[in-house]
Amino acid sequence: MRRLLILVCAVVWVDTMLYAALTPLLPHFTHTLHLSKAGAGMLVAADGAGALVGGLPGGAAAARLGPRRAVLGGLALMGLASLGFAFAHSFWPLAIARFLQGCASGFTWAGAFAWLLAAAPRDRRGQVIGTALGAAVFGALFGPVVGAVAALLGRGVVFSALAALALVLGAWTLQIESSPPEAPSVSAMGRALRNPVFLGGIALMSLASLLFGVLATLAPLRLSAAGWGAVAIGAVWLISASFETVLSPVAGRVLDRRGFSLPVQLALTGAVAVSIGLAFSPRPLVYVPLVILAGGSFGVLFTPAFALIAEGAERVGLPQGMAFGLMNAAWASGALVGPAVGGAVAEAFGDVVPFVIAAGLCAAALLAVLRQRTAARPARSDLAG
Repeated sequence: MRRLLILVCAVVWVDTMLYAALTPLLPHFTHTLHLSKAGAGMLVAADGAGALVGGLPGGAAAARLGPRRAVLGGLALMGLASLGFAFAHSFWPLAIARFLQGCASGFTWAGAFAWLLAAAPRDRRGQVIGTALGAAVFGALFGPVVGAVAALLGRGVVFSALAALALVLGAWTLQIESSPPEAPSVSAMGRALRNPVFLGGIALMSLASLLFGVLATLAPLRLSAAGWGAVAIGAVWLISASFETVLSPVAGRVLDRRGFSLPVQLALTGAVAVSIGLAFSPRPLVYVPLVILAGGSFGVLFTPAFALIAEGAERVGLPQGMAFGLMNAAWASGALVGPAVGGAVAEAFGDVVPFVIAAGLCAAALLAVLRQRTAARPARSDLAG
């Protein structure tokens, strides 16, 4: 179990690191490729579009072929995407490489988490998920550091090294015994999409990824406009990564003991506050701490979202691989809409409007949780076993 958890943490860490490595490079691409904020948002959103396309096939592969084969397929696509990003020098090749990276995520995440949950004791599910997600969010927030290094050393060197790392992870994956394949079930998928626990997890997943998408598009451009370079922007995301990496396992332990409601309420309350603060684009002295707090508030939502998806799937008999395939589609929808729409709205009306909309979505979600917590919250014994 421990070896598998370390492997899953490594796989999702590298995956999300590649996703977020664009952050400090985005101002450079915006300048050299003459992109508007809408165009920058499209480049960020290409990863989400790929994950949307690859989500359900990745889930089906994890169920029918087994989690290990799904992870191996995702790692192969990840390596190709890294090479593409290393040597692309115009908008469409870069966007295609990002799209391919998103497709890879559909396979690696569905396979990795289905594999992990098949091995995890029920009374440690929240903690195990929180630990893996801490690694994932650390990757997402450490990615800008990689982007900053690429800005200094060159994309070819850095992203070629990451492609080689995908090969190393593939060899490691082959060393661990996989859980058996499961039979995909369309009827179980239909039941899951009518299950309030499962749908609650899907909604939280979409919201969290949307919030991160808006932040990853607008915050680097705001800091760049204030004179911050790629290295400084990467440092901000690294500090935020450290904060969120600590929070996710804590949220998992709280979830195991108290259910999902408390961590969700706290995270949504924080997300409302920081989104409003970011909307008014204060000076970097205030803006940077808000970015760091936003990473923590947004990222904590992923842990209960995963737990609810896993619990809802188990209740209706949906294979976990298929459940996480739907999860990938939910994440991708937010990762696609957040940057693309957020960038376009910011281009037309300024950064105030997209962040105010984000705050409104969080407030609406918080109100829904407060109203429905008794009916929607799984019993503590359900999540703890």
